[in-house]
Amino acid sequence: MPLVLVGVNHKTCPLEVREKFFIQSTEKELLLAEFKNDPKVLAAIVLSTCNRTEIYADLLEPDPGIILERFLSVKGLSLSSGLDEYFYVRHEKEVVSHLFRVVNGLDSMILGEKQILGQVKCAVAGSQQKQMMNRTFNILTNLAIETGKKVRRDTLIDFGGSSISWAAVTEAQNILGTLEGKTVLVMGSGKMGFLAVQELKNKGVEKIYIMNRTHEKAVELAEQCGAEAVMFWQIKEILEASDVCICSTGAPHYLVDKALMQQVMASRPNRPFAAIDIAVPRNIDPHASVVPGVTLVSVDGLAQTVLDTKAKRLAAVEHAEKIIDIKIKEFYHKLDKAAAFELMNDSKASKEAVI
Repeated sequence: MPLVLVGVNHKTCPLEVREKFFIQSTEKELLLAEFKNDPKVLAAIVLSTCNRTEIYADLLEPDPGIILERFLSVKGLSLSSGLDEYFYVRHEKEVVSHLFRVVNGLDSMILGEKQILGQVKCAVAGSQQKQMMNRTFNILTNLAIETGKKVRRDTLIDFGGSSISWAAVTEAQNILGTLEGKTVLVMGSGKMGFLAVQELKNKGVEKIYIMNRTHEKAVELAEQCGAEAVMFWQIKEILEASDVCICSTGAPHYLVDKALMQQVMASRPNRPFAAIDIAVPRNIDPHASVVPGVTLVSVDGLAQTVLDTKAKRLAAVEHAEKIIDIKIKEFYHKLDKAAAFELMNDSKASKEAVI
């Protein structure tokens, strides 16, 4: 059946627009339910990260409009506002090739980033739970994930730091000169928050505060890494005590605005503050950047921080591409083999029915 991909990413869509397309977990479940109720959609995977929102589908007919219409409906958006210019569409072999490149970090803002492999796994698991996987997608995703592991094992595609969280900590260090003896607030205890904390522990920070919507999760992460879990109502006090704030929550609105940062900086004159917002949608109001002493960097501003390690990762791309090519051929071979086996069984069943 026709494979179709509809998506936006950091190459086609600026952050202020891309965050409008980010799919929250409840929206993802709703979208998969919409697809399940549509007989034209045989299988679907919804992938939404800080760098991309992509929907992969196996359809009865090669009509990407089906996917786009359902997606925009769930987000409460319409094409009448000119948003269609940001989307790209892929068909058949282009879909397969694109997914393999995505899983291996070849299409990421930070070449070779590690988090995308886990994010694809989660997207696949979500589709499995909603029974939106079929034979084609099972074969495709299993091979893509297998390839992602092999490329990272056999090449230097993720040499040095290559995650958004690593880039966030590196950027904070660049802004302040050093993180030794500094105090950091990490907002969000999900995967990116966890990775940020791990990076911070290697930088000699003196104190790490962790803040999360579900306080129990903040406590759990804090106990794992020797940090301190704090409540949201303490945000002003904790920001005043901190040198860095790294935000990576799933909140759909700003948690830190300009007025709050003005109050915070008034209480700590002559102490620079690094605000690193790696959340999509953003957690920190962009207007906070005009407050004296505050340096605000969003997720799109982190690409430059990986230039020092980029050369070795670039050198690994050719090797990675060769591995991907082999695995794509394996995908089509397995698909043909499965189809032939099914045809043989159907023929056998027909003969037995005649007898």
